[in-house]
Amino acid sequence: MAAARLWRLGRPRSAALSSSAAAGASPEGLTVRRQAGGVRNIILSNPRRRNALSLAMLQSLRADLLHDVKSKDLRVIIISGTTAIEGSWKRAGEREKEQKRAEGPVFCSGHDLKELSSEDDVKHHSLVFEICAEVMTLIQKLPVPVIAKVNGLATAAGCQLVASCDIAVASEKSQFATPGVNIGLFCSTPAVALGRSLPRKVALEMLFTGEPLSAQEALMHGLVSKVVPEDKLDEETRKISQKICESSKSILALGKATFYRQITQDLDTAYKMTTQVMVDNLTLKDGQEGIEAFIQKRKPVWSHSQDQKK
Repeated sequence: MAAARLWRLGRPRSAALSSSAAAGASPEGLTVRRQAGGVRNIILSNPRRRNALSLAMLQSLRADLLHDVKSKDLRVIIISGTTAIEGSWKRAGEREKEQKRAEGPVFCSGHDLKELSSEDDVKHHSLVFEICAEVMTLIQKLPVPVIAKVNGLATAAGCQLVASCDIAVASEKSQFATPGVNIGLFCSTPAVALGRSLPRKVALEMLFTGEPLSAQEALMHGLVSKVVPEDKLDEETRKISQKICESSKSILALGKATFYRQITQDLDTAYKMTTQVMVDNLTLKDGQEGIEAFIQKRKPVWSHSQDQKK
C-alpha cells in the first residue's frame, strides 16, 4: 500500500542503517547519547571547541541518530549542546587553572575551521561537507520526530542543524547566525536549510550580512517553534517529547514522511498524494485502533507497527 511505501521513504534502508552506523565510530565523548521512556537525548559535548561540527563530531552524531532507530522503544530524538566547560586538568605535571566558561552558552558553532584550512586537502574538505549534508538530510528521513533544544548561539552549520530539525525549542538568550561571509566562506550549505525554513529575504539578509537573529526574531520568522526562559527550556522540550510519545510511532513516521514529500509538490499533486495516504492510513492497525479507542472513549493501545487491520 502507498502508506507503507511512504513510511519506508521516511527512513533509511536497513542496509544503509548498518553500514552508516558502523562508519559512525568516533572519539569517545564528542557526543553523549542517553535514552529513557522513548526519548533519546543526543548532546553535542565538546564545549572547548564550542561544539563545532568537526568530521568526528558529525560521524558521532550520525551514529547516535541511527542507533537502533527501528526499535519501537525509540519515539523521539532531542539534540542539544553542552554549554559550559567544566572541571580542571593537568599538563606537564602541573595543575593548570580551571577552564573558564565559554563566552556565553553555545549550542553549536558550525564547522571546525581548523579542518578547513589549506593544511587539509580537497578530499578531506569534500568529506566534511558530504557527511554534514548526509546528517542534515538524515534528520528528515528518520521515522521519528527530531527536536533541537537550543540554549545559546547557533552559527553556520549549527544554525543549519537547527533548521534541519523537525521542531526547535530555544531559550530567550539564543541567537542564530550564518557569519561565513565575514571570513570569506559563504554559508552555501546552511543556506539550503535556511532557505527552506525562513522567508527568502530574511535568509538572504542573514547570509549576506552575517548578523544574528535573536530568539524572538527566529520565532517570528519560523526558524524555531517556541522560545522560553532558559530555566523552562528542559521542561518545555520534555513536554513536547512526552506528548509525541503518546502517539503511534508508525503513524507519526507515515505522517512525517508524507509531510516532507508533499511540501515540494504543487498543490494539486500534494492533495492527490495525501488523499491516498489518508485512505491507506485507515487500513493500518494503529489507524483503526485510534478511531475505535476514540469512539469507545478509552486510551488507544498502539502496536507501533505497519501491520494492516485484519
